[in-house]
Amino acid sequence: MSAVNDTKFQFAVFLLTGLPEQEDMHLWISIPFCFMYVISIVGNLVILFTIKTEPSLHEPMYIFLSMLAVTELGISIATIPTILGIYLFNSREISLNACFAQLFFIHSLQCFESAVLLLMAFDRFIAICNPLRYASIITLPRIPKMGLVFVLRGMVIVFPLPLFLKRFQYCRTNVLSHSYCLFQDVMKMACSDISVNSIYGLLAKLLIMGLDSLLILLSYIMILKTVLSVASSKECLRALNTCISHLCAVLLFYIPEIGLSVIHRFGKGSSPLLQVFLGYFSLLVPPL
Repeated sequence: MSAVNDTKFQFAVFLLTGLPEQEDMHLWISIPFCFMYVISIVGNLVILFTIKTEPSLHEPMYIFLSMLAVTELGISIATIPTILGIYLFNSREISLNACFAQLFFIHSLQCFESAVLLLMAFDRFIAICNPLRYASIITLPRIPKMGLVFVLRGMVIVFPLPLFLKRFQYCRTNVLSHSYCLFQDVMKMACSDISVNSIYGLLAKLLIMGLDSLLILLSYIMILKTVLSVASSKECLRALNTCISHLCAVLLFYIPEIGLSVIHRFGKGSSPLLQVFLGYFSLLVPPL
């Protein structure tokens, strides 16, 4: 027995998981996922088409919105087909290389989504707190450069993650706890020491999403302070009304993402159903 237990075996595939103990309902569960996929793709394409074809929308606020729509399209395309394969065809197998590629795109796109939300907060901060300089600070030629910087930031920080995972041998189990690949989830399958990689993953999350969310919070504190000090109650509500949709997007993105990261690292006794629900919410609801 001991010889068998000490043998290391490199799995050729991982097995993805749908809703635990709901296998008989998979076909019915696939229906809302299909609707979410279609609405996410069509809706974000309509946003992009409208912004491109309407000259009055060629302004920084809508350029940031189009960047967000492109990111959400990428996340939907990278995740939902895999999810639908499980629920429609019981296609649970995914090769190691395909899994590593998927998690790279998911984490990279999430990093860029966080960056776009930060840029949108910065846009609102300048527009409300320093409106006279808005046109000189937020210019159309400058926006692609800011976007490129954040794309490179995400790719540079996320790129080592699949390389770390590729070095491991997977000898415990090959059943993942989600319907797609995430770094924290795959890393638990390794039979090697993962402490360094776990620390890097946590630092990457703090450096990107932790820092971005902190800067977004600070920007809104400054916005609130400025509005309350110089405006009447009616003007205050009108100014804050321009931020409501962005605040909703921020909350929809960060709350489930932070909750999922905490559960993966510290919630060993947490319900598998809660993990799956937060995973679906964090990836599927923002694009929708």
